[in-house]
Amino acid sequence: MDKISAEEMKNEGEATAKESGIESHPYAFHVSGPRNVSSPNWKDLINSSWRKDANYKRTVMACFIQAVYLLELDRQDNRTEQNALAPKWWIPFRYKLVETLKDERDGSIFGAILEWDRSAALADFVLIRPSGAPRAVLALRGTILKSQTMRRDIEDDLRFLAWESLKGSVRFRGVLKALKAIADKYGSNNVCIAGHSLGAGFALQVGKALAKEGIYVEAHLFNPPSVSLAMSFRNIGEKAGFAWKRIKAMLPSKADSQISCEERGATSFPVGLNQWVPHLYINNSDYICCSYTYADGAQNDQTAANKENAKPTTNCSQAAAKLFLSSKGNQKFLEAHGLEQWWSDNLELQMAISNSKLISQQLKSLYTMPAAQLTPVKR
Repeated sequence: MDKISAEEMKNEGEATAKESGIESHPYAFHVSGPRNVSSPNWKDLINSSWRKDANYKRTVMACFIQAVYLLELDRQDNRTEQNALAPKWWIPFRYKLVETLKDERDGSIFGAILEWDRSAALADFVLIRPSGAPRAVLALRGTILKSQTMRRDIEDDLRFLAWESLKGSVRFRGVLKALKAIADKYGSNNVCIAGHSLGAGFALQVGKALAKEGIYVEAHLFNPPSVSLAMSFRNIGEKAGFAWKRIKAMLPSKADSQISCEERGATSFPVGLNQWVPHLYINNSDYICCSYTYADGAQNDQTAANKENAKPTTNCSQAAAKLFLSSKGNQKFLEAHGLEQWWSDNLELQMAISNSKLISQQLKSLYTMPAAQLTPVKR
């Protein structure tokens, strides 16, 4: 696989910037973008970075999200095609912009659909799409604290904080419609959704909504929100429930009670098990997303192990995720929550727990759906 060296990329970017009259903007691709990324060529037909190099796919997805941030900033700063910053973040990977998702209330851009650019690939003698490269990617940005879009962004931030749900948002409906459309057009196996921060929250909940319909789309979620009042109240309720169970265990009973999924009003089915497994990228120093690192049932399992004559428990809804944890140590919040870390050359990742407690709670309905609601898997 040919590589673009850091020096070559920098020189090319600076030359392009000089030609268009742009100074080195801090968000320009040649200034803050990744270094030593693969340039798709005929060798990809045999050995694809998309399929074999998880770091490459993570880098590209993060760059596409950065492009969405810059699409909105380009709009706010009235940049033209000649001096726009956003295109430089998808062109090197041979993708093109086909649609922007706009908030109908303020006209702000919060998402974009990027498709494989066959014409650009052919110009570089890449005759077919590399194995593992998606036909289309739906990328979603997070909050931008600038006056033109801040109000609507913060509204959705507060919506998640209060209810741990984004379904009431205008943007949720727009993302769901767009993702379903490209999944129907290209097939769910050829589509990805990616988001950062608030955008990752939308991506997770929209991906879950489609999974309920049997449509499984690969999801890459960077710094997804994990803090909400609803979760806090639920944790309090869980602790109260656990205390009540301990009290009941001390009381004499006529017959042993059996705890099952059916008693909670749902029947457990292996719906989508190992079919829809989102990729989460978490930094422990980021208090917005760090709750995803808490293992599912760890405390309860330990307590049960210490009890005499403890009865075996049944996990009715085992939800899994590929959880990647940044291992840089303690960082300041802005650095830990930033998108740029995910294409950094010195990024160190470790595969963390896959049975996240929070993921299990959020995806529980996929694994405990009544039989009447089951939908056959759509490819």
